[in-house]
Amino acid sequence: MTTLVCAPHPPLRSDVSVATRPLKVCHVSLTLKTGGLERILADLACHHTSERCEPTFLALREIGRFADEIRDCGRTVALLQNQSRFGGLREMAQFFRDNRFDVVHTHNTYPHLYATLAARWAGVPVVVQTRHGQRAGHGWKSSLQYRWAAKGVDRIIAVSDDAAGLCVSADKIPAKKVTRIWNGIDLSQFRYTGPRDELVAIAVARLSAEKDFPTLLRAMALVLPRVPGLKLKLVGDGPERAALEALTTELNLRHNVEFLGERRDVPELLTQAGFFITSSLTEGISLTLLEAMAVGLPVVATKVGGNPEIVVQGETGWLAPAANPKALADAIVRMCDEQGLWPTYGRAGCDRVAEHFDIRRMAADYEDLYQSLFDAKRR
Repeated sequence: MTTLVCAPHPPLRSDVSVATRPLKVCHVSLTLKTGGLERILADLACHHTSERCEPTFLALREIGRFADEIRDCGRTVALLQNQSRFGGLREMAQFFRDNRFDVVHTHNTYPHLYATLAARWAGVPVVVQTRHGQRAGHGWKSSLQYRWAAKGVDRIIAVSDDAAGLCVSADKIPAKKVTRIWNGIDLSQFRYTGPRDELVAIAVARLSAEKDFPTLLRAMALVLPRVPGLKLKLVGDGPERAALEALTTELNLRHNVEFLGERRDVPELLTQAGFFITSSLTEGISLTLLEAMAVGLPVVATKVGGNPEIVVQGETGWLAPAANPKALADAIVRMCDEQGLWPTYGRAGCDRVAEHFDIRRMAADYEDLYQSLFDAKRR
């Protein structure tokens, strides 16, 4: 794949001392099957620096194609065998002891609760947890469990400033215990092409409630009388697909909206669009948004979660309030009216992703944190 031709990758820090040996780190997730979190873990597997970090990946429920990618990078993948609560805790603790991990790194709520308990039971020196989103939809019981488990970790990592703020305000975690590390993507997988000079928008996401595609479809119905030539491609599948296709028919959008389903050629599909749209109700740091900007697409996004940390209003695209079809429609029309500025927006977006959202930067930030916490425990 051709490398990016936008801003060069920023140099990685050289002021961090190299450890005398790589730290043994176990990443723990619910699955390695499908999703943005699993994509991040697979990319980390290939971009962790072997001189500083020796990672293993433990899934608590299922493994799939991302487990294969991790193994292809020469990393170890393990699957928890005992699915009972106490039996699983005991198996995890023994696994942590047998491998003598220096760091256990949990991802999202369920692994946070159970793997943190197991790691402390096993005497693992450092335990960290990444909060990958806003934890939208979690009830009071889950919130209490999250706060309780947070007492057993050395650091909570938030993927956005928004998530970091929620850790402090909603989860009552001391600010000194929270570190923000932005998600990153593997830029070598996304060739910069810039936007296609056509009125074609693309959205890439799981077709689930939190992505709020009904608002996008209703916005399209408001846009088309003003921009009749606009086409929208929806890439992804999920539980809301049948309802969304029915709404598309009801709104008389069949000639302008195309459902492409789950695809493996997303980087290529992005190069065939003029701009990118996301209508989500909640986000951490959206990987599909980063991917679209990496190929040089201007974006229209909802002002939720980490989106405002990615999109610079009026420079890389436009933000609109969530769950508001009219506001989203106005932002889409504005983007269409500014078609001549798409290359400028796209270039600025690509440069921003290369500077701040490179997977190598993310891996280095994690390794810096692991080492500093481990060194502090030895002092």
